[in-house]
Amino acid sequence: MSKTLTLTALGALMALPGATAAAEPPMIELGPRPAYLVDLLPEGALKDRLSSCTAEPRATLFSIGHRGAALMFPEHTAESYRAAARTGAGIIECDVTFTADKELVCRHAQNDLHTTTDILASDLAAKCTAPFSPASGETKASAECRTSDLTLAEFRTLNGKMDAADTSATDVAGYMNGTAPWRTDLYATRGTLMTHAESIELIKSLGGKFTPELKAPSVEMPYDGFTQEDYAQKMIDEYKASGVPASDVWAQSFNLDDIKYWIENEPEFGAQAVYLDDRYEASDEDEGLIDPMDAATFKPTMQELADMGVRYIAPPLWMLVTEKDGKMAPSVYAEEAKAAGLKIIAWSLERSGPLASGGGWYFQSVADITRSDADYLTMVDVLAQDVGVVGIFSDWPATTTFYASCMDLE
Repeated sequence: MSKTLTLTALGALMALPGATAAAEPPMIELGPRPAYLVDLLPEGALKDRLSSCTAEPRATLFSIGHRGAALMFPEHTAESYRAAARTGAGIIECDVTFTADKELVCRHAQNDLHTTTDILASDLAAKCTAPFSPASGETKASAECRTSDLTLAEFRTLNGKMDAADTSATDVAGYMNGTAPWRTDLYATRGTLMTHAESIELIKSLGGKFTPELKAPSVEMPYDGFTQEDYAQKMIDEYKASGVPASDVWAQSFNLDDIKYWIENEPEFGAQAVYLDDRYEASDEDEGLIDPMDAATFKPTMQELADMGVRYIAPPLWMLVTEKDGKMAPSVYAEEAKAAGLKIIAWSLERSGPLASGGGWYFQSVADITRSDADYLTMVDVLAQDVGVVGIFSDWPATTTFYASCMDLE
């Protein structure tokens, strides 16, 4: 194992400056986790290859920062994006939504400020769609605060926090101090929120490329004259305004109509638009749920998507793999996507916590053969070598960076 992989990067990462500091492409530091995962692997070819790796870690397009480096830093903050770049993510994600004055900002959802920021402890709590309601009896604590509840100026006053809430809490402090089950106690306690345009400038200065996701609005569209098409166009326009070439942008959406809009109206950007596939929870009763092992449930089919001009498809990890002879193997979904010529991106690694109990939602199709944290690397290897994905989103990009560097992936 290369000595560069045993560097403890945590202290350096925690000290990363905010968005106002000058930035430059960082030295890649992976910390001890990749070596830990390799040590857990069973004896065999994969362990031999990775344990003997002497490649210097480098940023690759295969390694995609999911909301930055959200395992240890508040998602979609300057600190999280810097950590993603430091751990080798060649592409970094900004989920895009909008404020009351229709300015684009980086948030995973339009209605998540109550769990991802300190809004409930600020004067802006009074502007939330639904104020904090304490737990009482069998009723859980709740709140709903949207970016569209605030102007951009108001949004800028908030601080980011790890995405979590304690729904058993009887006061705001207890609710805000909740922890998500896959988190540890070792994470940053605050983060600098960003506009979409600011994220472009920061990621560009870090030497990274971009994968913005146009989030579904929590408000009815059109919103004060702002249509879905306006929203989709505004996101692309901010890359143009920053001089970013279309070849550096993989625009994403779960809404196939957004993908088709970019293909038709912004063909250079549409050529790399990523259709995020959530048909595992389809709401259209006529289409029903997709079964990754039954091509007859793929509506539209992979070939029909390709015929529409879709070039990239991105499902969750579990849809791409199945169990075969006690090992992970490509699913029918993966085989059909490849046969149609679609490029595949998978999401999201390092979001399941310890894997000893089966890996949870992201590993559900291979839960019976998921035994330990080593299966993070097993999953990556099957996705890269057998499925042929071109990239993997990760909450901690060091893992995918290490693998891609060792395997000489782009």
